Order: sequence, then structure tokens, then C-alpha cells
Amino acid sequence: MSFDAVIVGAGHNGLVTACYLARSGMKVCVVEKNDWIGGAAVSRELYPGFTYSNRSYVRSLFRPEIMRDLELARHGLQILPYEGGAVFQQDGGYLGMFRDHDANRREFARHSRRDAEAYDLYARDILRFCRFIRPMLMRTPPDPSSFRPRNLSELLWLGKQMGALSEGLRARMVQFWTMSIADFLDEYFESPVIKGYLAVSAIIGTALGPMSPGSAYVLLHHYMGDVDGNVGAWGFARGGMGAITKALTASLRASGGEVRVGQGVERILVRSGRAVGVALANGDEVHGARVISNMDVKRTFLRHVEEAELPEEFVKRVKAFKIRGSSGKLNIALDSAPVFPALPDGAPNIKGDLHFTDSVERMERGYDDWKAGQFSRDPFQDVMIPTMIDPTMTPPGKHFMSCFVQYAPPKIAGREWTDADRDAFRDTCLDQIAAYSPGFRDRVLHVEVRTPRELEAEVGLTEGNIFQGELTFDQLLFNRPVPGYAQYRSPIKGLWMCGSSTHPGGGVMGAPGRNAAAEVLREAGRKGGMSDAYAVL
Repeated sequence: MSFDAVIVGAGHNGLVTACYLARSGMKVCVVEKNDWIGGAAVSRELYPGFTYSNRSYVRSLFRPEIMRDLELARHGLQILPYEGGAVFQQDGGYLGMFRDHDANRREFARHSRRDAEAYDLYARDILRFCRFIRPMLMRTPPDPSSFRPRNLSELLWLGKQMGALSEGLRARMVQFWTMSIADFLDEYFESPVIKGYLAVSAIIGTALGPMSPGSAYVLLHHYMGDVDGNVGAWGFARGGMGAITKALTASLRASGGEVRVGQGVERILVRSGRAVGVALANGDEVHGARVISNMDVKRTFLRHVEEAELPEEFVKRVKAFKIRGSSGKLNIALDSAPVFPALPDGAPNIKGDLHFTDSVERMERGYDDWKAGQFSRDPFQDVMIPTMIDPTMTPPGKHFMSCFVQYAPPKIAGREWTDADRDAFRDTCLDQIAAYSPGFRDRVLHVEVRTPRELEAEVGLTEGNIFQGELTFDQLLFNRPVPGYAQYRSPIKGLWMCGSSTHPGGGVMGAPGRNAAAEVLREAGRKGGMSDAYAVL
């Protein structure tokens, strides 16, 4: 059997692409190496009665347009917004964060009246930056080296967007894209703990420290999501992150598409310069008029395509693409809810993200360990207890804790991770939590530890990079992943890319998958039920 499209990888972007193509009437097949669907957005029972979001852990960036187009609510997806968060200070104090802007302002005033006044200005500027960037998420980047009418039209559109800004805002935005988050926050705030909390989104998943130029944009990338129309809001998928890919799979099957699990791709078949299908690890072949890879750009072209089929310059640029891993994760089954004495009784902050790194300087020292080839001795942890809001994930009275950890290098001092390294990483993270939550270790029933080694081996994330490539300015827009190939195409006819290595980048966003589908449908002269008229011509 031959398909109109074979998608490699059943992660969220691959499924989004498949859904749109299937809704257009194409015959679509998704092949997935694991025995489960979802890639990095999965819910798995790894301890009896406990459902883990054991890779990605929070819904922040997933585009509402995609949810509407693919009718994901009808297929069971429900997003639960969470209640702010807190940073625990080494002196026993804390900074609380809330969903309400005015509540945050009052909390900032406890630490610095000056910072409370500055918070309005900071929030205004960030929202302005978001409003400029957000329309670009669901548009195919132009190729500035091409004089094709469509590219010229998109370049003109970008110019008009920039021209609509005031001269001062244009200068401020260009500066923001290239500066460090530490320098950016210094222009607004004086309190170390406030700056420490706000710097968090600039380091998650990236091989940069808070003092590294370019880290400010990473913060903006995380702020561009929304829940129920609230820009920057984050939430939990009810039932864990696998609820997103479960709903996508149901939407795909409702449109006649199919997913084949346990069928890893050995190589992409190319004949006479055109992709014609995939050869599976078991020796079978699946043929299609086009192949669309949800794998990262390095894995796609350096491992699964014969180098002789590719231009030498393209291969060189793919090899130079920065995809350094920097993160690890702990998933913990708890016998009861942890107690954090710094928080007042009944404080809603425990229902959000909890941090133990109370200054930018502590984050930077953790990054110093990563640069030296070691995991951070005093790591930054983004700790969530989704069962405080979603009790469906554990037995009554029990809880699931997700700990996202910076920094964890892809290799330890230049060598591969060992089980002993993994255990030491686990103990470092647990000890840090226990320092702020007495009796914490006594509550622990089970711990799953995921270093970059596990993320690459199990999910196919090269070097454990959760964004399939760093979000630095030289790897954004028409430079992502390679100049000249930022429009989801490749040098091989019929071979496309739809993963987070492409514009607009990583996170459980779905935009790369949706944009790739738009390009495939445009070339095929079909429509796929996309809400944005720009995407289907």
C-alpha cells in the first residue's frame, strides 16, 4: 500500500501535520519507533496507579488555533490553568506568584516597592514584544535570498510589522533579542529573588546561562502561549501531557489516518532524487508520495538519509546546527503531599511551579557546572505537583511530582553518562527539595530519572535537547534549521520537515507541524481546514 504522506515520528508535531493532511483527504500513515504514541508528550503508568507526564510536563505554548481546527476538546482534551507558583529563599522566606497581575504586584512590594512599580512597565514591554512575535508563529518564514513573489510579499509583510512600531520600540526590541535576561531584568528590578523568578523562562531547555547574550529571547518564547485567551498563562493537560497526543491521535483516526507503533525507521528511501517512503528497522518498507520527518534536523539528515543524496553545503550546515542538551528530569510518586513550611497554610502557590534557586547568580553558577561537563551541584528545578489540580493521575491522597532540571550536560566530562552518574544526579535533586520540605524523602515511593542519555535513547532527542535545536537568534525564523531550507522543505524532493528544528521552534506548540502541513497542502493544491486563511492559498 502506498500513502500520500508518510510521517516519521508520532510526537505532537508529527501528529498535527498528519491531522491536517488527513482532513484534506490525503491518505496518511504515521510510523513510530516506540510502542506508544506521543514522543515527548506522553502519559505513562510507570508506578502502579500513578500516571506520569514523564517528559514534557506543562501545556504553555500549544496553539489554540490548532485545538479548534482539529477539534481536540471534542476528542477529550481539557486544559486546567494552574495557580501561580513560588520561589523558596535560602533565608526561609519566599516569593509568591499568582495568576492575577495585581496580586503579583502586591507580592513584589513585600520585597521591593520599587520593583512593584517597575512590574507594570516590565509586563507592558513583554506584552508588546509578544504581540509583535505571535503572528509570526503560524506563518512560514520568507527566504530572503529568493526573489519569488511569495517571499518578497512576506518580507514586505515583515517590514510593515516592524514599520508599525515606534522608533524607540523597534530599537528596544532588537536590543532585547540579543541581550541576556540578566541584563534585561537589571533594567527593571533590584530584588534578587524577583529577578531569579523572572529569569526562569529564559534558561529552561537551553544551553545558555542567564548572563549569556540571547537568553532574553528564550524567555519571550515561553511567554507566547496562552490558556483560555490569557497570554503567557500555563496549565496542565487533564490526565497528563499524553492527553494532548491522545486527542491528536483520535482526531487523526477520525479523519481516516493511521498510526503504526513499534515501527522504527532505518532510513528514508530516495530514488532519482526524490523521497518515496521509508525502510523500517524490521526490513519492511512503507511507501508514500512524500515523507515528512518529525525527527530533529541532525537525526533526519545525518542518520537516516544517505549523505550522497544531499548537497555538501547543506550537510555542513546541518552538522553545525546547535543542538546541545542541557536538561534532565525527575518524576516522583509521593505517598502524601509535601509540606513547604515557608508557604502560609492554604496558599495556592503550591498548585503552580516551585523553585529553589532564588537569584540569577545561583543559576549562573549552575550553568558554570554544565560548561565544565558536570551536572549542576546546586541545580535549578522547575517543580510541579499537577495532582494538586488534577486528581485523576494518582490514587486518592497520593501525588505525582514533576521536576525539570537545569543543567545536565549531554556527556559527563566528555564521556557517556553512567548509571552511577544518573543516581548521583537524582540524589542531588532530591536533597535540594528536602532542604525546603522536611520529611520529603520519607514520602517518596518511586523516582524515574531522565538524563540527556535517556531523552536521546527513548525519545530520539539528539543530545537530549528538548527544543530540537537551540533558540538562539542565529537559529530563528529563516535561519531555522538551515538558511534556504526554513520553509519545511529539504534538498530532496518530497522530503519535508515538521519537527521543532523548524520555525518557530520547540515546546509543545504544534506550530511547526501545522505550518509544515500548510506548505504540503499549498504545493498539492489542497485545503486542510485551517483557521488562518493565510495558510491555505
